[in-house]
Amino acid sequence: MKSIVILISGRGSNMEAIFNAALPLEIRAVVSNRPAAKGLESAAQRGVPAIGLDHKAFTSRETFDAQLAKTIDQFAPDFIVLAGFMRVLSADFIAHYPNRIINIHPSLLPSFPGLHTHENALKAGVKIHGATVHFVTPELDHGPIIIQAGVPVQQDDGPASLAARVLACEHQIYPQALRWLCEDRVELVDGVVRIRGLHVLEGYEALPLLVPTP
Repeated sequence: MKSIVILISGRGSNMEAIFNAALPLEIRAVVSNRPAAKGLESAAQRGVPAIGLDHKAFTSRETFDAQLAKTIDQFAPDFIVLAGFMRVLSADFIAHYPNRIINIHPSLLPSFPGLHTHENALKAGVKIHGATVHFVTPELDHGPIIIQAGVPVQQDDGPASLAARVLACEHQIYPQALRWLCEDRVELVDGVVRIRGLHVLEGYEALPLLVPTP
């Protein structure tokens, strides 16, 4: 059975989706860079080690990342899962876990990396927005894509309404990506993810908003 450590910064709604999906994996710990993060309480209530590691107590990104790696390595996970972890990780940290750090981003990468994705999508006038699960590389929000899902952008959308529909997709595709990883079906070929034995619609049947509605 595969094992993971989840990193969060806040309430951890994607973490909750992973917990609730009853995946064939072991969640060995949840770590937050904000000791008061609500998600830590939820993890502890589930009997999962919940660790607050305040990034403000460190003099640099590199020293924080070094301690974060030491904390994670105590649990020896197969993968590190970023679930609303609002920190840019250093190149040394990423190199310590090659092809083992997974992230979810609220846009259809490579479009709209970084922050304020919903506002930027609305400003650009795109008609489809969405979410992406990807491997983490030193280039921010540009790692190999495992799965994506899109939602139509409605003419009366604001950032909040659009974000809510994208978040619902996130809660579906993150567990699906982790299930594929647990099943050893994810492989990287020349920097592109291939899912072994993937049916054309597998993992997407439950996402009714993949295409615009009339």
